[in-house]
Amino acid sequence: MSSAGKRPRLSHEEQVTEFEDPSLVEKHVEEAQNELAGKGVKICDDLITLEIRSADVCDLTLIDLPGIARVPVQGQPQDIGKQIKRLILKFIEKQETINMVVVPCNADIATTEALKMAQEVDPDGMRTLAILTKPDLIDRGTEKNILAVVQNKVIPLRKGYVMVKCRGQQQIDDKVPLVEATETERDFFQNHDFFRPLLDNNKATIKCLAVKLTQDLVSHIKKSLPKLDEQIKKQLWEVKNAMKECEAGPPQDPKGAKLFLIKILTKFNDKIKSLSLGELFNKENMFVQFRAEFKKWNEGLNETKTSFESSNELNQNYRGRELPGFSNYRIFEMILQNRVDKLKEPANELLNTIKDIILQQFTDVSQQCFRNYPALLNITMNKIDNIQSSQQAKTEQRIMDQFEMESMVYTQDPIYLKFLNEISAEKFSEERLPVLDVKSKYSEMLQAYYEIVVQRMADQLPMLISFYMLKETVQLLCTDMLSVLDGANVSELLFEDSDVSKRRKHLQSRLGRLTAAHDELVNLFEKSDDVVLHYT
Repeated sequence: MSSAGKRPRLSHEEQVTEFEDPSLVEKHVEEAQNELAGKGVKICDDLITLEIRSADVCDLTLIDLPGIARVPVQGQPQDIGKQIKRLILKFIEKQETINMVVVPCNADIATTEALKMAQEVDPDGMRTLAILTKPDLIDRGTEKNILAVVQNKVIPLRKGYVMVKCRGQQQIDDKVPLVEATETERDFFQNHDFFRPLLDNNKATIKCLAVKLTQDLVSHIKKSLPKLDEQIKKQLWEVKNAMKECEAGPPQDPKGAKLFLIKILTKFNDKIKSLSLGELFNKENMFVQFRAEFKKWNEGLNETKTSFESSNELNQNYRGRELPGFSNYRIFEMILQNRVDKLKEPANELLNTIKDIILQQFTDVSQQCFRNYPALLNITMNKIDNIQSSQQAKTEQRIMDQFEMESMVYTQDPIYLKFLNEISAEKFSEERLPVLDVKSKYSEMLQAYYEIVVQRMADQLPMLISFYMLKETVQLLCTDMLSVLDGANVSELLFEDSDVSKRRKHLQSRLGRLTAAHDELVNLFEKSDDVVLHYT
């Protein structure tokens, strides 16, 4: 690492503190702890990051976890032990970390709870390194037992053990420099009758520990690279998908913003047109829903094709002032008109149902295109409501016109005879038409004509509704949307919901970090084994 910029840098949450005097580290850390966890002895999951850059320090990232408390002291919650264990597990169970278990030499390592926790998450000891401290406090006669531990003969660990002698509290209080403390530590091991061989085997001193950690971390990272690469690729895919929902956001310059507005309005119009042509599916296919409703309409029409009254009933119920034996065409018209009139209510129900389907589909497209821009979304929804209301009134009038036309009772003679011949046991032709005008044939004649009415209405109503409520509505809406550009306040139209903007910035930041991480991994795969890694 470069020796430039040696000032310590401490950060927590979004606060960053830089200072010149390294002796102030303890003061700033304590202040950060009090701010995060409250003054006292509570704990907090938030990290306090201390960054030291120097050519004289190893390229490592260390996480100092709290010691395991068993009995709460004054001011601590009763479950402080569980809280601390949960916090420790959060870090040591990650496969990318190397777990350093610190055990005093004068303690029984077999009963050390920290080592027990490390073994639970790393049963094979592949990423666990034990640090033995306070070698100057052991009882005489126990040196060989301690050596057996360091030599990996008691509780074997793949990464083994390192013994260190840190500054004592008195040395800390006396502000003994680290350089001097390092020399004192080396002298201790050099002059020790039992522990001197540990120096030659690189199993003693803090300097040896730092080198070993760097080497082990490099080796561990290389083994983890393929898995890390897969994890980063997965997260990149997730972030890119999430970014699609936020889109790129409008440019800040007026010209760029207007072009952006034109682009999203055009995209909306294209989607609406595709929707009306059946080329765009939103949630449920709109035309599948149409067909289901039109089928219900057709089935309802068929259910109204009940047999008309017999000739005797016609004589009794519809006889006018004529003498017996005379026919009255007005009776024929009146019966049919009454029957057709009953179709008006289901016709209006069909119109309302189709309108709701179209409105929902239009709303979905609007949400997709303008969900980040509340002002533009509101304008669009108002336009849709206004156009649909106008078109509904227009369609209702066209439907009423259709019913008015049906009251005329008309069809081509050949068509009428075709249906009549299908119903009647007798066969009729245009030459025999005069003999049909008898009341005994009225029920069949009515039924034949009503079949024609049903066929016309089965197709005509869906066509009317589809044309005015969908096709013509889309044309009007697309034209009206372009009018948004006339004298528009672009900045107001493209004003984003603050949550959307924050989410986009967060995703862009994550995307940048993940992309950089992926690029670094690619470089690591390509470079030789002498690469110096800085792994966080």
